[in-house]
Amino acid sequence: MSEWQAGEKYEKEEEKGEKEQEKEHEKSWEEKYRRDPLSTLVWGAILIWAGVALLLENLGYVGDGWLLVLAGAGFILLIEVGARLLIPSFRRPVAGTAILAVFLIAVGLGLGWDIVFPALLIGFGLVVLLRAVLRRP
Repeated sequence: MSEWQAGEKYEKEEEKGEKEQEKEHEKSWEEKYRRDPLSTLVWGAILIWAGVALLLENLGYVGDGWLLVLAGAGFILLIEVGARLLIPSFRRPVAGTAILAVFLIAVGLGLGWDIVFPALLIGFGLVVLLRAVLRRP
């Protein structure tokens, strides 16, 4: 086999490997979506909300669109937390998402770091305590 033929064969094998990797990636994405479509819906809603808020800012209806984006994203995440708590098929740990949601809402509403940071510390502390108390031996 000539060097050129060996190189061509190697390139074909490499292309085949890349195609197989793409198929596996698509399968894993589809499986992830089937297992948890709520996360995809939430991120889609956040992106749409961000676009609406920034459009409202550009049209002059609101002063600071980014604060509106943050507050809206926080409310959307709170809705996700509620859905995960109420719908058994979507149930997952939600403490981190709830803390992130409260943080985004606080920043979006313009609360200063002098309030937001201590509130985050309190929230993390409560999560740690609740996990320690509710943990089953």
